[in-house]
Amino acid sequence: MVALAKLTDIGGVTETALRGASVLVLEDELLLRKQVAAVLEQHEADVTAVGTVDEARRMIASLPFDFALLDVNLPDGLGTDLLAEGVFSPSTAVVVCTAEGGVQGAVEAIKNGAQDYLLKPVDPAVLPLVLHRARASRQSARLAEHDRHDPDTTGERLFFGDALGPFRGQLDKIVAADERLGRDLSPVLLEGETGTGKTSIARWLHHHGPRAAGPLVEVNCPALPESLAESELFGHERGAFTDAKSARMGLFEAAKGGTLFLDELASLPLGLQAKVLKAIEEKRIRRLGGNREIDVDVRIIAASNRDLGQAVAEGQFRDDLHHRLSLFRLVIPPLRDRGQDILKLADQLLSQLCRRHRVAGRPISTEGQARLLGHPWPGNVRELSHELERTVVFEEGAEWTFAALPGGSEPAAPDGATGGLLNAEFQFPQDGFSLEGTINEIIQRAIDQSGGNVSAAARLLGVPRDYIRYRQKGGRK
Repeated sequence: MVALAKLTDIGGVTETALRGASVLVLEDELLLRKQVAAVLEQHEADVTAVGTVDEARRMIASLPFDFALLDVNLPDGLGTDLLAEGVFSPSTAVVVCTAEGGVQGAVEAIKNGAQDYLLKPVDPAVLPLVLHRARASRQSARLAEHDRHDPDTTGERLFFGDALGPFRGQLDKIVAADERLGRDLSPVLLEGETGTGKTSIARWLHHHGPRAAGPLVEVNCPALPESLAESELFGHERGAFTDAKSARMGLFEAAKGGTLFLDELASLPLGLQAKVLKAIEEKRIRRLGGNREIDVDVRIIAASNRDLGQAVAEGQFRDDLHHRLSLFRLVIPPLRDRGQDILKLADQLLSQLCRRHRVAGRPISTEGQARLLGHPWPGNVRELSHELERTVVFEEGAEWTFAALPGGSEPAAPDGATGGLLNAEFQFPQDGFSLEGTINEIIQRAIDQSGGNVSAAARLLGVPRDYIRYRQKGGRK
């Protein structure tokens, strides 16, 4: 909740926050209603102003609203009753206005789904800021619903070695161009084999650009069911399809003001690729089942583990979308082509892993260096990270030897032991350890080692295949 007295300007962000937005104003005092509507219209909002609960109810039934500003005490009831009735779309940001002494009612409104409240008399000049913050709160709720993997990861773990010098130069040019352009940023296309660090680079670009304060929404496109992909990306209105019982904000809207990272974009159907192109070019979207276009101010970063030019030639990717994305095109070299960078990267990652697992650091042996440099790393940086973590947890000795890699030998397990899951120096952290998380990590590591083959992973772990499926579903039958 934001008290009126504490409202501060946030860098002019409200200048465009209401442009094209639909706002419902419910206020029975005619003069105040006109004042509020006039201020919002100055910000290019589409305002519907009514004076009774019944009028508001009819408007909500027929029109979608981005915002609602509700008075509490009205001639025919309480404005907050609309919240209790559940008539608002989940994508509508609601602010309640109440007279002095009506704070308790406002608190109840917050509990019923309002994002904020204001005390009367209301200064119309602060309304754009209040509504913007309410929208940000609603947007955050949609982001929380979406799995963004590790939202605390900023890409800083990505190590730029000598072999990536030219590549780092390209990144710096993009950041410099972003600073010149300000908010209207061109898309970026990242190409590289699986595991080369495309996601880390996307995070790095976001957190080093002018949109760092905005959301970063990461979308794993292959994981989107084809039947739901359009709804996930663009949202839907109530009744758009059988199960659409209420309107829902799409991920383009959730990323408003920030960055939308579309990982493996080429997996989307060609028809949906056309809609993505339209959204990039026009900076507008239309929800599934909707008839109103919504402004979406987002920076697009797309990634692919294949050459999109080849995908175009094979008819699997749109040529026009490829051209639109290729203004800033970065090809990330595989780990096997990075030479001595492998050792530098290993050193950095080992330091991080030792701190995480509370294991004493140690040097890499000459044999270990040879094994790191000689391995082809088909899984690239991701495979390297997994191998290093396995070494930190399992391997004992004064130096890291990476005995599990080709050219080495696994340490013998004592009779009746499990292979030494924990090395002698491992200590459980005082807090934050998760057995469930560790089990899931071990399962994932077995799946990675098996090339994604669940049956093979089950054999490695000595468990039924169905057990792994059970764990992947979060332990839900």
